[in-house]
Amino acid sequence: MPVHKATITDIPALVALLNSAYRGDASKEGWTTEADLIKGELRTDEPTLHKLMHEPGAIFLKYTNEQNEITGCVFLQKKENGKLYLGMLSVSPRIQAKGIGRQLMTAAIDHAQKEKCISIFMRVISVRHELVAWYERQGYLKTGETEPFPADDRFGIPVQPLEFVIMEKNLC
Repeated sequence: MPVHKATITDIPALVALLNSAYRGDASKEGWTTEADLIKGELRTDEPTLHKLMHEPGAIFLKYTNEQNEITGCVFLQKKENGKLYLGMLSVSPRIQAKGIGRQLMTAAIDHAQKEKCISIFMRVISVRHELVAWYERQGYLKTGETEPFPADDRFGIPVQPLEFVIMEKNLC
């Protein structure tokens, strides 16, 4: 499986992938775009990823193609409660719906089990119905919890009120 741990040297490619998968016109080639919900071209930047990589229990996994280009990634962080947080699942818009996201999700489960986590949880924008449904097909359930969308406009400005739903998959 072409999924490996990302390193600091991968940050520029990860930033480019994340921004292309979620924001701007390029993201509209795929089905995971947030471009119609959030104005702005940036989903993240290099300082943010550098900080995330240095968080306790955190790891980025990357999916690479035959040319060793990063075409998918996911952020994982083991929390003190024994749960694994999953975020920033991304696949290049031009090659979505080819099983790369599913492979990254499988790698996340493998990592969670290696870390002896009891579950994996994530935050998903509530109005992303197609994405919520995809995660449900992967075995994740809405917990009933919600969180407000951050008011930090460094990475875009919502065009409508947004909130996150918390989804979780038990591993026990």
